[in-house]
Amino acid sequence: MIRSEILKEIAPILRDQLVICNIGLPSQELHMIDDQPTNFYMLGTMGLASSIGLGVALAQDKKVISIDGDGSVLTNFGTLPTIANNVANNFILLIVDNGSYGSTGDQPTYSGKKTSLTAVAKACGCENVVECQAEDTPAVLQAAIDSDQMTIIVCKCESGNVKVPVITMDPVVIRDRFMKSIATQA
Repeated sequence: MIRSEILKEIAPILRDQLVICNIGLPSQELHMIDDQPTNFYMLGTMGLASSIGLGVALAQDKKVISIDGDGSVLTNFGTLPTIANNVANNFILLIVDNGSYGSTGDQPTYSGKKTSLTAVAKACGCENVVECQAEDTPAVLQAAIDSDQMTIIVCKCESGNVKVPVITMDPVVIRDRFMKSIATQA
């Protein structure tokens, strides 16, 4: 399975959650599959979906799921010790690990070589880290939502992209509708 197929499988689970989605193709894919006002699409700032998601989780009580990529997490390694040391039991980080920088042409990342993001997250002090295969992601994600425990999920999948349209929504509109969703669900 590739990332877009995983997003299709988990879209019904995400519908009732606050979602921060990684830049580039992941945001475009999620927008195309199931656009929701509770989805915050990153249109810039590679590597910050996990950090922003943690901040949103710490600021309110609703579940927050950050969908990040291995390349983005590798770009912002400081996010994993920050997450470990600022536990928010309403936060789930789903790292879609396809071993490549998918949005820029599938160049290989180090997680596709020797580096294990699961081992790195555990070494940083993250206590509930689950690695799964792509096809198991819906069940693992639902279990994390049900657990009321901060969870890092490393979903191993194949590299590959589908053609998707760009998100034409203005970034201010994305932000405003997301913030309104937080306020109305609090």
